[in-house]
Amino acid sequence: MRHIAIIGSGPAGYYTAEAAQKAFGEDIRVDIFDLMPVPYGLIRSGVAPDHQSIKGVSRRYEKTALSDNVRFAGNVAIGRDVSIPELRELYDAVVLATGAPQDRPLEISGAELGNVFGSAAFVGWYNGHPQFAELDPDLSGTTAVIIGMGNVALDVARILAKTPREFDGSDIVAHALDRLAASNIERIVFLGRRGPHQIMMTPKELGELGELERAAPHVDPSDLPEETEDALLEPGLRKSVTLLRGFAAMPEHARAAKRVAIEFDFFAQPLALTGSGEVEAIEVERTRVTDGRAERTGETYSIPASLVVSCIGYRTAPIPDVPFDERAGRFANDEGRILPGLYCVGWARRGPSGTIGTNRPDGYALVEKIREDIDSGALGHGEKQGRAGFDALAAERGLDVVTFRDWKKIEEAEEKAARESAPREKFVDVEAMIRARRE
Repeated sequence: MRHIAIIGSGPAGYYTAEAAQKAFGEDIRVDIFDLMPVPYGLIRSGVAPDHQSIKGVSRRYEKTALSDNVRFAGNVAIGRDVSIPELRELYDAVVLATGAPQDRPLEISGAELGNVFGSAAFVGWYNGHPQFAELDPDLSGTTAVIIGMGNVALDVARILAKTPREFDGSDIVAHALDRLAASNIERIVFLGRRGPHQIMMTPKELGELGELERAAPHVDPSDLPEETEDALLEPGLRKSVTLLRGFAAMPEHARAAKRVAIEFDFFAQPLALTGSGEVEAIEVERTRVTDGRAERTGETYSIPASLVVSCIGYRTAPIPDVPFDERAGRFANDEGRILPGLYCVGWARRGPSGTIGTNRPDGYALVEKIREDIDSGALGHGEKQGRAGFDALAAERGLDVVTFRDWKKIEEAEEKAARESAPREKFVDVEAMIRARRE
């Protein structure tokens, strides 16, 4: 019998567990650990609450989770409750599937001002992540600036722009819905260092900006390159640029009929945030793109900003006793191998790139490497204690481990507490989750 510990219960973690089941059959036991008492990671706290169809992938993970040889062990903090060296002693393979939960720092003057947030924090706030439930963003001002031109930036803009009615069917948490309903924001500005041909926004998500009740996208036609140049783009990006061209061609009266303007400010390099205590403006330098790279021009201007959300990427959180690549913001690894018996997968391996589905082939490829290491004898001969050893350690330390059956009780309580037209009302603190499990 072989034993695998997976740290992180998001897509990368569950796809790796699924792959291990298929590779080893009944000869494997998989324990999936998570800091939170609830599973699914990015699916629960990262995917936009109005994208319920994407969240539906959790049903696939549930099938894996309910298998006899896979166990969820929530409410366990790696590094505090149990260390990586201890897990390596207990399990044949330890896989880090912790994702990239930390924001890349916004390294410009004024980043410490009030009402300036990273996207991990802001998204966590409206998704009900316990770490960010008390974020308390001030939406009483009129202009929000979003730094970045990827899908996370789109999510933030869409959430800020929607009417309360447009959240029907979503699982946005009540504290965020109430704050958004009272918002005074009338202008949302995307800042991107490069141009339309370099955006990271995918067509489906970008197209949603054109379907909002009270908001309209604004694109300056002069920012768009010659249309003939679009032919050189890969198909997805070409579709996104076609949408931008459609936004630019929108009749002025159609834009004027919408209360909220969503502006694309291309060729714009943030220089500094200014304000007294709270952010009031952002200083920007105009750029030009040469061979795909942004070059500064020396031309500067200022944009009023009562709220700033930085959507410039994520970093993996370091873990004691695990080699870390500070520059790349992920664990130091060779195609998923870190140290003998220690591996990483998903964003923890490659950085924050790809879609949720990208984690499936990543998980399967990693399990093949684990199998290779088992076959070569590099991981011993199956003498590890695995689950039994961890259970003994947990009992000795008095850990309150949350099982998948416990999670189903928490889920049931969230569904019962849902407002009309919502699938659930998430608990936004760990103690409430634990109480619901016990009740």
